[in-house]
Amino acid sequence: MKRQKKSHRVCRGRRPLAAVLLALGLMIAGCGESSQTASGLQTIEEYSDAQVKLIAITEKNRYSKVYTDQIWQIPVDEEGTTFQDYLLGEVRVFLQELKTVNLLADEQNITLTSQEKDRLLELTEDYYDSLSAADLTYTGITKEEIYEFYSEYYRADKVVNELTKDVNLEISDSEAKVITVQEIQLSDNGEAQRIHTRVMEEGVDFNAVAKTFSGDGQVEKSIGRGERSQEYENAVFSLTSGEISPIIREEDSFYIVKCIDEYDEEATLERKKKMALTRKNEAFRKIYDVFAVEHLVELKGKVWEQIAFSAAGDTATADFFQWYEDYMGQ
Repeated sequence: MKRQKKSHRVCRGRRPLAAVLLALGLMIAGCGESSQTASGLQTIEEYSDAQVKLIAITEKNRYSKVYTDQIWQIPVDEEGTTFQDYLLGEVRVFLQELKTVNLLADEQNITLTSQEKDRLLELTEDYYDSLSAADLTYTGITKEEIYEFYSEYYRADKVVNELTKDVNLEISDSEAKVITVQEIQLSDNGEAQRIHTRVMEEGVDFNAVAKTFSGDGQVEKSIGRGERSQEYENAVFSLTSGEISPIIREEDSFYIVKCIDEYDEEATLERKKKMALTRKNEAFRKIYDVFAVEHLVELKGKVWEQIAFSAAGDTATADFFQWYEDYMGQ
């Protein structure tokens, strides 16, 4: 009996391609036909046109849901590169790095277990069933091609975990600590003195004063260690909830800060995860960069000139990587 389709989160606009491979320990990359190593040219299996189109249209639709389809011909640089060309370039680089990581997996003899293959087949079945007729017509993708791509993506994840398994990813609460504050930013010291005297009076609404006088429209902020100057951090991180700081000078501005939450537990936990991921990324990148220099994946194929987002019609798929996260526990 076919497994009931798993419900999954939809996080629109949350995962640019850089974040997709950052989650594996990389930044981004392109598909390739050959890989040049120190010993000469090595032939590798390239991604199919359908696989390239699927990833491209996934990103196209994800961006469209946030920014609409009016963005594709907007220039993003002085050379007139359109947003469509820019995004296709990101897809190309993403696929190239993914292929390179799989070459590294080959070198490390990292393969998939029977259980992993079964899970990926299950994922493939459910994702394929989620595709619309327009998705299938535009990409020409098959279940086999989806399975192959998910397998490469999973194996890349696996090699990152294997090569960084001894990296210390423990981040202390103190190191990752996030606090919530309300902040008044002023450009004049005399005015800062007057405002500080006012907010220190009993019963004065700090938030209302901040909204009236602060030069920064965003009054409430989450602050993590290492994000501001040492003087600012020393003053603000010593505050308890409800306490107001003395005047703090940071470059050409003066700040008065009220602590709203001296320890934002949820934000601290999220920051701890991001810091651990960054540490893991840095460790893997050292290995990857050396390997990539000796395994230069060369992208070939005419598919890149054939992709036009205007011809994508009513394609809807935008959650290719979200399905993976929900199934494989990213």
